[in-house]
Amino acid sequence: METTLEKPKATTIKNRTIRRVAVLGSGIMGSRIAAHFANIGADILLLDMVPKEPSAAEQAKGLTTDSPAVRNRIVTDAFQTMLKASPASLYSPKFAQRIKLGNFDDNLKEISAYDWVIEVVVERLDIKRSIYERVEQYRKPGTLITSNTSGIPMHLLTEGRSDDFRRHFAGTHFFNPPRYLRLLEVIPGPDTDPAVIDFLMNYGDLYLGKTTVLCKDTPGFIANRLGIQSLIQTIRVAEDMGLTVEEVDKLTGPVVGRPKSGTFRLSDVVGLDTTVNVASNLVKLDYDESRASFELPASVQKLMENKWLGDKTGQGYYKKTKDDKGQTQILALDLKSFEYKPSEKVRFTTLDSTKAIDNLRKRFPVLLAGTDKAGEFYRRTFADGFAYATHRIPEISDELYRIDAAITTGFGWQMGLFETWDAIGVRKGVEIIEAQGKKPAQWVYDMLAAGIEQFYKVDNGKRMYYDIPTNAYKAIPGTEAFTILENLSNNIVWKNAGANIIDLGDGILNVEFRSKMNTFGQEVSEALMKGITLAEKDFRGLVVGNDSTEAFSAGANLGTLFMFAVEQEFDEVNLMIAQFQQLITRLRYSSIPVVVAPHTLTLGGGCEAVLHADRVVAHAESYIGLVEVGVGLIPAGGGTKEMAARASDLIQAGDPELNIVQNVFMNIATAKVSTSAQEAREMNYLRPTDQIVLNRSRLIAEAKQAAIELADNGYTQPKPRTDIRVQGKTGIALFKAGLTAMRMGKYISDHDMKIADKLAYVICGGDLSAPQNVSEQYLLDLEREAFLSLTGEKKTLERIQSLLTGGKPLRN
Repeated sequence: METTLEKPKATTIKNRTIRRVAVLGSGIMGSRIAAHFANIGADILLLDMVPKEPSAAEQAKGLTTDSPAVRNRIVTDAFQTMLKASPASLYSPKFAQRIKLGNFDDNLKEISAYDWVIEVVVERLDIKRSIYERVEQYRKPGTLITSNTSGIPMHLLTEGRSDDFRRHFAGTHFFNPPRYLRLLEVIPGPDTDPAVIDFLMNYGDLYLGKTTVLCKDTPGFIANRLGIQSLIQTIRVAEDMGLTVEEVDKLTGPVVGRPKSGTFRLSDVVGLDTTVNVASNLVKLDYDESRASFELPASVQKLMENKWLGDKTGQGYYKKTKDDKGQTQILALDLKSFEYKPSEKVRFTTLDSTKAIDNLRKRFPVLLAGTDKAGEFYRRTFADGFAYATHRIPEISDELYRIDAAITTGFGWQMGLFETWDAIGVRKGVEIIEAQGKKPAQWVYDMLAAGIEQFYKVDNGKRMYYDIPTNAYKAIPGTEAFTILENLSNNIVWKNAGANIIDLGDGILNVEFRSKMNTFGQEVSEALMKGITLAEKDFRGLVVGNDSTEAFSAGANLGTLFMFAVEQEFDEVNLMIAQFQQLITRLRYSSIPVVVAPHTLTLGGGCEAVLHADRVVAHAESYIGLVEVGVGLIPAGGGTKEMAARASDLIQAGDPELNIVQNVFMNIATAKVSTSAQEAREMNYLRPTDQIVLNRSRLIAEAKQAAIELADNGYTQPKPRTDIRVQGKTGIALFKAGLTAMRMGKYISDHDMKIADKLAYVICGGDLSAPQNVSEQYLLDLEREAFLSLTGEKKTLERIQSLLTGGKPLRN
């Protein structure tokens, strides 16, 4: 595939290449699946129906159903909705150019030139079959044809189709939003060529960045079967226990490693009708011993009667209103009176007892042992989920790891059901299940009788799962190329409270940040310096990376800085910044190659680490930016210096001077954060030589390989630069003119103006009479001086205090 993103080092099965993808159906899923394929460089044909008649607006313009604008109205409207959606479906707005729009009547014949046809039309068997009949007229033999169905059996979809169609047909079930949710369920049909399934599993992993889970052709497949059962049962238990909507969402959110939306908010976002449609199909399964768990709870039935379906209808379990002052107010549904009331804060003793437990695995035993309503809620819901999952083997999956993989990546859970069960102990889990009057499947008792006490274990750095038929552990297939730091606890060569230094093998060390939000404090800084020192002495390369789901690094720990600034210990502040500059600069000027592997939030000091790496291997979902202006400061860990240097390089390459410098200035002055690694590249935080990896599970392994390549190619330590071209007074004057206009228009405050003045001063190289070349150290000194002066400003301290105490930025 031709792509702007770097492909993992593997070849596609049987040399099948996907350059062009046709997506049939442009609704929420279709348009967003098309966008994600555009993200990886494919050319897309997105088709939908021709409207039956012109709209009133089209008729007013004299348009008819023969007019191209009318014929493509459905697909065009859906495409525009996708472009405006937040969060964005495209890595970069530029990628929209890769998507061609059309309709089934005029453009379906064009699929003959496409390598993969994905059907994403409405979930009705008759409509899907009619589309396939038309597809067969134009589809080139051997072309992949897949359906994004969420539950229609494959054998029904392919009934009446040709042998070639059936051999190349499968289910490829993406989860919404396709860019962000990692699950791709792959479902073979009865006649699907095994090589096609192998290709889809491999392609989804390597190119789409997905966790590909092979599913049996059973109703709801894996994720929806378990996820909807969990959601419905959670609502049922909440009603039975008299818990409020807010209480349940608190109990089922981040505290148990799940999205902050919790249960009821998630239902509103997804749409209650969607949940009900899936549950209504699953409740019909005569062979499911727990099919009653899919019967709709009272509140769900009442909401459906009222047509309160969630966000799509403006109200569901929650409702947004305006108060007397015009401020948005969130109201929550009272499950007893069925009236809305202001949301209330939630507090449980059990939750309070786990606030200091950052490790999710260590938190679960405490949560399920709680003696209050929270503990009872957890025991009831988890016991039900544990038991239900065991009885789905081998119906929906022969292996338990597939169940965990589907539920975690499809619903955004940090830990699957069997992983959670391991955390509290398998025997303890059985006790909890039995105390609720239920029993797990017999294979769990057989496993324990054989002396096997865990569903998973780590062996030689690789995760193994308990295989039921053989009563033994096996390696999880497809993970051979993954490097998961959590599995390398025996490879830790040095550690402190905030970081680990891990031997990745092949002469490469890894520094793993483990502080809150992986911020740079004393422990992290100490570990990074130690890692470089150890690597220079006994290894040949260093990776800076971690497996956090929240942040690569949210920047500097502001607590110490605030303390020194309040006490006016400016010598200490100066020393602290100088030491941080030395640390970040050493990433580049060490004798071994340093590769930084950012992902998710990469802010402030985290961004500065990225800027000073010899190579960056970034996950596609990396949100990178220099955000210090938000707390009344400027980047002073080499960030401002480095962006001035990169502007200088672009200027010398022939780009217009003022545009480049102005872009650098505005990105920093507005604290702009990239919405993807691709946008970070466009903002010049990533260089053309830096890599972008789509599958998060491959990030550390790819970074290690990059370090090996740099070492093997004869890495030599670079020298500090003295050739950075800055604009001096000329540039400062232009920035001042623009800032003055913004201040007069009241777009910025006086303090914003002061910060921006200092930023412009550093980027332009200070009070120089004419553009000239300066050294890195010269700019680092300017950075530090500007930063130091701003820490003495009362309004800066107010901004820092606001962030530390309330977690919110302050504009003053």
